[in-house]
Amino acid sequence: MMELPSGRLVRGRSLRRGPAAAPFPTYGVYLLGSEPPDVPWETRWIKWPDFRLPVDRAAALTIFREALERASSGRVEFACGGGRGRTGAALACLAVLDGVPAEQAVSYVRAHFDKHAVETPWQKRYVVNLLTRG
Repeated sequence: MMELPSGRLVRGRSLRRGPAAAPFPTYGVYLLGSEPPDVPWETRWIKWPDFRLPVDRAAALTIFREALERASSGRVEFACGGGRGRTGAALACLAVLDGVPAEQAVSYVRAHFDKHAVETPWQKRYVVNLLTRG
C-alpha cells in the first residue's frame, strides 16, 4: 500500500503472486500487454507491454486521473505482471497528479512503495514528462 501526499491510499501488486488479498479493491487498473483476467470489481485495462510504455498515453492519463479520484473514497489497486516496473511507473504518475514534482516522483515511489520500482529509463522519462506530453 502506498500513501500519496493527499493521504489517499493506493495498492500496487504483482499479478503473478495470485489473486488480490482482502480487503479487495473496488477499482483495479491493470497494466498488461494483453487483457487482464476477470475479477469481481470494476477494472480498467491500460495496454502496456512489459518493460515498455502505455500504447495509448492519452487514455492512460485519463485512467490515472480517474483512479486518483476514486482513491479518495474507495480501494484502488494497480497491478502488472511483476508489480514493479509498470506498476511503479503508474504509481509515480499518480504521485505527480497528486502534487509530487515530476522530477521527484520516481524517488517518492521508491521510498514509499518499492525501492526497485520503475525499471527502465524510458519509464522514468514518461513519468517526468507526463503532464507535458501525456
